Parts: sequence; C-alpha cells; structure tokens
Amino acid sequence: MSHIYDYGADMIKPSDYELKLLRHLWRAQRLSAREIHDASQGETQWSYSATRKTLDRMVDKDLVRIESVHGLKTYVAGQSKLQTLAALTSAFARDVLDLDAPLPAAAFAGSKLVSPDEIAELEDLLEQLSAETPKAGEG
Repeated sequence: MSHIYDYGADMIKPSDYELKLLRHLWRAQRLSAREIHDASQGETQWSYSATRKTLDRMVDKDLVRIESVHGLKTYVAGQSKLQTLAALTSAFARDVLDLDAPLPAAAFAGSKLVSPDEIAELEDLLEQLSAETPKAGEG
C-alpha cells in the first residue's frame, strides 16, 4: 500500500474548487486543460483562463502534475482519489468533530465518486491514518 500524504498542519489542502477539478481528473485519470475546463465549467462558471490559472496553482501545490503526451500538455492528479478522501476525512474527524477514531468509510456509501469496491480500500486508508496520527494529549 502506498504511503498516505500527510494532511498535517504544513499541508495545503485542496480548496473546494480544486476538488471540483480533481474530481474530473480522478474519473478520467488524464485530461488536457481544455478538457478539464469543459468538464467543470458548468460547476465553476469560470473562463478558460481562470481554469488554467487554478491548474497552475495546483501544480505549484503538487495537487496535480503535468505530463506531456504526444506533445500535448496533460494533467494528472498528484495523489489518488482515495488517499485524498481519507486524508481530508481524517482531518475533518480529528479537527472539526474532535474524534479519535476515523469516520467509517460506510459514510461514503451511495457516493457518485466512490464505488462500492473502493469502500474497503478507503476503510483501510482511514485506519492507517488513524494509527499514524497522535491522539489528543499524546503530541
């Protein structure tokens, strides 16, 4: 299993709009800036230049990376969908809900983003993050 990126205090978390763009990348795995813009424009109502600017910032944050395919600049997610969801969910459970245990992955049942087959893997990632994160008062 790959190492989970630490969403600790030093980690820049994806914004709501960055997550909208990432969602399209997770589904397609690789897209050009134009494809990302076309897929997300209904949600963001952005101009193409605003989408490109956001993608540039996401590259700077290592949220996405650029790969050239047949001379075309394409974008791929810098981290898997499940790793990102597990890290964000764990941070929310710890920092907002003040929980020591992770939220159950079953909370994602019915999600359009997470398939039933991915629920078990997400559960494992949440457990791993919970084991790696010091409990309140242990730090």
